[in-house]
Amino acid sequence: MLNPINNLNKLFDSRVRLGIMSALMVNDHVNFNDLKELLEITDGNLASHLKALEENNIIKVEKGFIGRKTNTTYLITKAGEKAFKAHLEALEKMIRSTK
Repeated sequence: MLNPINNLNKLFDSRVRLGIMSALMVNDHVNFNDLKELLEITDGNLASHLKALEENNIIKVEKGFIGRKTNTTYLITKAGEKAFKAHLEALEKMIRSTK
């Protein structure tokens, strides 16, 4: 039997990335400020985690305007959804195997 730990995705090791992905799994999209507030982190910290997820095709960025203000929103890609579900499934298998 395969060890479930082998199916964990290192991209989701961080609590911040877990939070980003969790928020995106239950919402169509989330804007930068809402993510920052939800995760209680700095702009720079959030930006670096978002960039890593974007570079790995896990999330997609959409930039637009609300009035004259810029608005950046993030959405999960199909590949990102699949990868995160596989990660969660591996975590669940690990938890069940310890009972």
